[in-house]
Amino acid sequence: MESNIVLGAGIRSFAFHEDDAPVLRDVHLSFEPGTLTAILGPSGSGKTTLGRLLGGWLPPGPGGRLQGCLSLSGTTLQFQGAADDPRINPAQWGRRVGFVPQDASAILSTVRATVAEELAFGLENAGTDRLAMKAAVERTAVLLGLCGLLDRQPDTLSGGQLRRLAIGCAVIAEPDVLIMDEPFASLDAAGTDELTNLLGPLLRRGTAVVILSQAVEETLLAAERCIVLDGGTLTASGTPSELCATPGLLPAGIRRARTSRIGARPETRQQPQRRPSHPAQASAPVLELRDVAFGYTDKAAKGRRARAATGGSAGDRPQQVLRGVDFQLMAGEIVAVTGPNGAGKSTFLRHLNGLLRPTSGTVLVHGEDISGRPVGEVAAAVGLLFQHPRHQLFERTAAREVRFGLDRRFGGSEAAARTGAALADVGLSAHADAHPAELPASRQRLLALATVLARRPAVLALDEPTVALDGDGLSLLDAAVRNAAAAGAAVVLVTHDVPYARSVADRLLTLDGGRLAPL
Repeated sequence: MESNIVLGAGIRSFAFHEDDAPVLRDVHLSFEPGTLTAILGPSGSGKTTLGRLLGGWLPPGPGGRLQGCLSLSGTTLQFQGAADDPRINPAQWGRRVGFVPQDASAILSTVRATVAEELAFGLENAGTDRLAMKAAVERTAVLLGLCGLLDRQPDTLSGGQLRRLAIGCAVIAEPDVLIMDEPFASLDAAGTDELTNLLGPLLRRGTAVVILSQAVEETLLAAERCIVLDGGTLTASGTPSELCATPGLLPAGIRRARTSRIGARPETRQQPQRRPSHPAQASAPVLELRDVAFGYTDKAAKGRRARAATGGSAGDRPQQVLRGVDFQLMAGEIVAVTGPNGAGKSTFLRHLNGLLRPTSGTVLVHGEDISGRPVGEVAAAVGLLFQHPRHQLFERTAAREVRFGLDRRFGGSEAAARTGAALADVGLSAHADAHPAELPASRQRLLALATVLARRPAVLALDEPTVALDGDGLSLLDAAVRNAAAAGAAVVLVTHDVPYARSVADRLLTLDGGRLAPL
């Protein structure tokens, strides 16, 4: 490969050990210093496998059978899928190639007490001088908007804040190449802007930046090159404008740029959709919050102890996440809630089924206070889709996942019928026997949604349901949400995807400063 290529791959085929069919075939790529490359592909196209292979997270041999070559900074390794193939040291490879996976938490050590310590973890292991390490942490925090979070525990961060931290952990060591898999997922407008602004200094420094995405995000329109991956092979290459302007070059599942965000002023604002009222809407709310307030007192205390141990202030007061929230949800209604990262949107949702209990105020389901009821009992009426599907999936097959607990509640024949219907609703009938952990992230999210739909709760509470979905997945989600509402279910979803929220919701609310208000 040419000397100005910092990272390259000539993949004739790559297959996992348990599979005969290759996941990738005839993939030839190279990346030059200081360039921005977008690799676009729908769900199941092989993007994540390619990214993990290039990033050293899926080393040939232990990770799978590679036939072809990988090149890094002038050194090329040849692979034949044989036992005597060269071995890649992921730690050494990772010093030159930073990789941010779709699941942002997978890059974190999980053993550090604060965001600052997590950022410093890799440098500390490499023996970096303490003053240099502190300067690098501060510089990275400024670049990614993490300055106000340095004393926070990583497990108290929102999904978007966690993604910023993961990107910080990848760039703090100034790698030659930065590969990010769906980096815009869960980010609010500020986080997206900060990530976009980060790219400029990285590119000027000579870092080759590679972004894997199933959407032509606004930021990717500035890429020098876009490569389309479909069915495990490269199908097109060109500038973003060339690909978007030429029919047939972008697979149907790739979503186009989303430019409408909170704070943006589009020329024409799409109004929320209005459907005929469901008969149940004339009655009392199916779900209601009255003057609900909440703060993470215990975790804040742990954070204060951590700050005291590192010289920070031990007298900080825990910040309230929710402040006097009043909310009513009627049967058959769809309500979307948006707001900045860390505003408390996931916290709000977890109050709806009793996973979290308010510091003050009342949550009512079907007019009854749920404060004294077990979470499992409330969950029969309020089905919650978590932001991270891995928190919800644990069975050996997709069908077993959906059917879990249904036999006891409804009997065998009804459980089987509900399982089949829910899998069909999310387009996973053909994957009923697949292991959930082996499904792409988009199908994992749809599978988690199916587990909620199969129970047919009175309320669907969906946390960032559009994350990781390509265009086809979004269509399946949209149909499932609308059908559930048409059947009388109340739906509340939190999302940063404002264009989708405006297209589906009867009401659009924003949560900021602990308070809920119309947008």
